[in-house]
Amino acid sequence: MFGKKKHTSARPLTFDPEKEKPVIRASICTGEQVAGFKELATGKFHEVMLIRGEKDLKAFKDRYGITEISKEY
Repeated sequence: MFGKKKHTSARPLTFDPEKEKPVIRASICTGEQVAGFKELATGKFHEVMLIRGEKDLKAFKDRYGITEISKEY
């Protein structure tokens, strides 16, 4: 009844590099960083996870097989 809920991700564990690019969105004011994918055609951003440090960034890159990631402010 009060157990933890299993989170299901609406995003698959793969992305199409021809249609999307990996991006980190960073707030200039707070410094908060969110990793996700930006659609090349529309510019729409799909948030995947919060980045709190190098460990989270490495986990994001490993999960999706990414070597390079750009940062937007």
